[in-house]
Amino acid sequence: MVIEIAPEKLKLIAAQKEDENWEFRSFLKTRIAGEEVDSLVHKLYKDISSQIDCKQCANCCRECSPVLHDKDITRLSQGTGIPVSEFIEKYLKEVENDYVFNQKPCPFLKDNLCTQYSYRPGDCRSYPHLHKKGFVFRLIRVIDNYAVCPIVFHVYEELKKELGWKKRTRPGRMPTYG
Repeated sequence: MVIEIAPEKLKLIAAQKEDENWEFRSFLKTRIAGEEVDSLVHKLYKDISSQIDCKQCANCCRECSPVLHDKDITRLSQGTGIPVSEFIEKYLKEVENDYVFNQKPCPFLKDNLCTQYSYRPGDCRSYPHLHKKGFVFRLIRVIDNYAVCPIVFHVYEELKKELGWKKRTRPGRMPTYG
């Protein structure tokens, strides 16, 4: 398998496959047991992430807006040496009762590296969230991240192959599987 990591290519392919990805989402939500999908996603994630150096991409740090919880803000403020109130004023904005960074890319991204890596928020530590259970309950975010993260992109594409899923061939006809 060729591992594509160029963000501009991923966005282009994601746009071309938008309908297909939504069809596959519907298939996953209605036809496959969640535990089976989780097990397969975890295996694919392990295999694919071992082939990708996130420091070569860092697109998540350019495109995503992690939610920062109180403990994340405290940790980052300690890492930067800035008091919490000043840190919030300088780097964050409130969106729907949550804090996110007030700019993209992340203000702590420099040369594809996180300058606050040891202090990074929980959402960043967990990204791209493919190690978690309940994959089928997070599919909208997966489709969003498909255009952002090479790991998510390749896991989703390999999942289609592993499950023998094929895109609908004619309008009005149901997709074929296996």
